[in-house]
Amino acid sequence: MPWLLLLASSFIILCLLAVYLPLRKQNRLLESRLAQSNRDLQHLQQSCARLAPGNVVDRLITGGPEATAERKEVTALFADLVGYTALSEQLEPSLLARILNGYFQHMSDAITANHGHISTFVGDGILAYFGALEPNPWQCDDAVRAALAMRAGLAAYNQELVAEGLPPLGLGVGLHYGPGLAGMVGSNERMEYAFVGRTVNLAARVESLTRLHKVDILITQAVREKIDPEVELKPMPATEVKGIEEPVITFAVLDWKESPA
Repeated sequence: MPWLLLLASSFIILCLLAVYLPLRKQNRLLESRLAQSNRDLQHLQQSCARLAPGNVVDRLITGGPEATAERKEVTALFADLVGYTALSEQLEPSLLARILNGYFQHMSDAITANHGHISTFVGDGILAYFGALEPNPWQCDDAVRAALAMRAGLAAYNQELVAEGLPPLGLGVGLHYGPGLAGMVGSNERMEYAFVGRTVNLAARVESLTRLHKVDILITQAVREKIDPEVELKPMPATEVKGIEEPVITFAVLDWKESPA
């Protein structure tokens, strides 16, 4: 009878809908989750790309942090504010923060303009690398150029500070070239592309010698052997530093005899 056929057809349609609608809803949920995963992956890649080379990001995603580790020859730059402790005791926190932010911006501009990579800010100090993110046969020259640009940038910033009636800032910069371990290191909560080893420690020790020698930029013998002979240097007395067996020979960077290209 026609009405029985109609009833049967309706029942079949209802059964199909009962199966189809949940599957459709489930598919939409899966599509949404997949799209979110793709967005998260893209965000991770973009975030890491600002901190590490593309091939390192690929190894991080496919093999984890340990797969990113490699040995490299890198130039480490460590910079520190001279007299920061006394300054921090004199100024209000909001004013001190504004001065520090301006200082960090000027120094960061000088470093990045000369192919450097800022690894981290340590209090009022700056740790940067040259040749860590990509091969750079001129990394020592770039690091010296960056240090000279930091000197010039701080001089310009000090003019702004003095015009506001604020005390000028002092700077110490230490450079060293050598081997170390480069890769993504850290904890589950915080991870960054870093360069670890004696090279970084020695750069920091050399920076501390700027106060002893009363200069603002010091480089090691390893850097001196790599840089352009047009850099005007002044040899400093060999000095013992903590954690280093032999006295460290350093050179004060005076200027570039001819303006670098």
